[in-house]
Amino acid sequence: MEEQPGLSDQYRTASPWPLLVAVGFALAEVGVFLGVFPLAVGGVLLLGGSVAGILGESGYARRPWRTLALLGAGFAALGGVLVATQVPGSSVSLLEVVTDPNGVVGRGLAIAVAGVMLVAAGVVSQAVGRTQQGV
Repeated sequence: MEEQPGLSDQYRTASPWPLLVAVGFALAEVGVFLGVFPLAVGGVLLLGGSVAGILGESGYARRPWRTLALLGAGFAALGGVLVATQVPGSSVSLLEVVTDPNGVVGRGLAIAVAGVMLVAAGVVSQAVGRTQQGV
């Protein structure tokens, strides 16, 4: 008689992605709401990367790099909207806003920066994958 019926050695019993999604979401939330720029960027990067990983592992996405780039574009757009709605008219220069952002602008910049980084990682990784495959 088997000790553990239904389990096989050829399949993993657990995936690390759900834990990473939860940690990424928590770090992003804490970083964005408290206004800690590095923590917000790191949390959004971890969240985006782990969501792309879990979608790739489960078979919903053929390649996780495209998903990563799409998530990054979504985060960049969200951060851009946050910044655009909080910046007053043309009387303030962009450099002034970036060097001394108010609360919402700083949070929007953190999300937008992380989104741009995710897009860059997705595009570069897909390009490297194509050159290695000879496509």
